[in-house]
Amino acid sequence: MKYTEEELVTLLKERQQNAFSYLYDHYSGALYNVILAIVPEHEQASDVLQEVFVKIWRMSESYDATRGRLFTWMMNIARNASIDVIRSKSYQNNQQNRELTETVYESGGSTATNIDKIGLRKLVHTLKDDYKVLVELSYFEGFTQDEISKMLNIPLGTVKTRLRAALLQLRELVKN
Repeated sequence: MKYTEEELVTLLKERQQNAFSYLYDHYSGALYNVILAIVPEHEQASDVLQEVFVKIWRMSESYDATRGRLFTWMMNIARNASIDVIRSKSYQNNQQNRELTETVYESGGSTATNIDKIGLRKLVHTLKDDYKVLVELSYFEGFTQDEISKMLNIPLGTVKTRLRAALLQLRELVKN
């Protein structure tokens, strides 16, 4: 079964279980990647994903289509929940008390460019929301333009046009 965004929102607000299952099946992967970008431990990111879907279910009445797309709303819930986790005292204590493992030594000598260190992600967040979501999904999360088109329920041509415009804006920002 396939739903339009409007149908999906209506069914969610009516608390239809099949709509929630559809939502989980089609969006959990993308939301997990958003969470994993903030909460680097896979097990904890999975826990946050579960919490996010519980929040989406409970807060579905508060979704307002005039303020943005459904995926953008869910992505903000996921991002905020992830930030809450890493700011929590228990997370901070766990980070301070964790064991040193071999991966610490492996990543210590890494010469790979970290996107956050060069400030690219900060620049992306200055773009307007439509562009920001597409750049995040395409370049940081690795989704194809076709996958993004289906995920966000927008035409493929629109995805391509917006990504091009976003990249042109980023180029101008980098020049300045």
